[in-house]
Amino acid sequence: MAEASLQAIIHACLADYAADHPLSPRQWQVCHHLRDCRTAALGGFALECDGCGDRPLLYHACRDRHCPRCQRRASAAWCDRRRAAVLPVTYHHLVFTLPASLNGWVEIHPEVIYGLLFETAWATLSTFGADPKRLDGQPGMTAMLHTWGQTLVRHVHLHCLVPGGALGSDGAWHPAKSTYLFPVRALSRHFRGGFVGRLRRAREDGKLSRIRDDAQVDRILETLMATDWVVYSKPCLARTDTVVDYLGRYSHRIALSDRRLLDFEGASVQLSYKDYRDGDRRKVMTLTAEELIRRFLLHVLPKGFMRVRHFGFLANRCRARRLAEIRTALSAPPPEASAPETQTVPFDGYPCPKCRTGKLHVRAHLAPTGRPEGGRTPPRTL
Repeated sequence: MAEASLQAIIHACLADYAADHPLSPRQWQVCHHLRDCRTAALGGFALECDGCGDRPLLYHACRDRHCPRCQRRASAAWCDRRRAAVLPVTYHHLVFTLPASLNGWVEIHPEVIYGLLFETAWATLSTFGADPKRLDGQPGMTAMLHTWGQTLVRHVHLHCLVPGGALGSDGAWHPAKSTYLFPVRALSRHFRGGFVGRLRRAREDGKLSRIRDDAQVDRILETLMATDWVVYSKPCLARTDTVVDYLGRYSHRIALSDRRLLDFEGASVQLSYKDYRDGDRRKVMTLTAEELIRRFLLHVLPKGFMRVRHFGFLANRCRARRLAEIRTALSAPPPEASAPETQTVPFDGYPCPKCRTGKLHVRAHLAPTGRPEGGRTPPRTL
């Protein structure tokens, strides 16, 4: 029985998969990173314990955002930076989902479709927030793109965390009037119309150039307008001390974590998943290793694409100033200042996991070894 991890599956089966399925340069790059993560291929350190004399090796991480082994620390650091932006108000979690009929376009124009999803979700919330009958002001939004469902099929949706209120033009804070921010049916219709309209303009502007059949485009757009779109609103979060941790669960979540891979033997993999249509029951499915790789590669993002974005009074360019205005309007104290940086202390070594009393010290730097034996060099990434 082989190790049940995404890295082990890629290392063992990627060459066979690539023989029958073309990979984009970006997909090759991500697979290369995940395969080499924390191995001699990336180099590292040779350590030695000053107590028991043990000499372990410590290899570098790939830090790829698709890597299941590299996201915990990134998520914690991101949450620490977000704590100062939390307001003493309720928060609302909304999910904007694209119909599955758009999956074909996502496949060939991901950067366009994903970008329009962010743009349309914010335009929808901004319009509802500015309505004098609702919040009569500018809301704020932090949005996180997810492209997968529990079984790794393509399921493109946007998780949005929205403070329960808006900043009025007079500098006053206008709180939400309900435990649900806006009526979801009205949101869904507005979101659908806005997205389809933006798709039409993107087509006219040549941004969907890989879609050649005009008649097919018209049919799909008509079908989209006849389809009920889904905007889901969860009950508000009342405890502000948990908002950042709640947000962190979505900010750096990736399509597949190693703990969901239960077994990898031969060419088959057992995948744990939650069946939302059956009372959230945990179930197990068996996939071929090649099918698991295919599903995982559906969720590789375009290089440089920002999957977490901030809008309204939470936008990067104005966040500090707007949050100060809102806290003044709420008569709320400023956020706790970050702990002052302490004087740098010379590094005293890593605790030794073997003897638990000594310290591990670096005795040599290990240069990267390059491709592991039997690996395949990916095409150059553009």
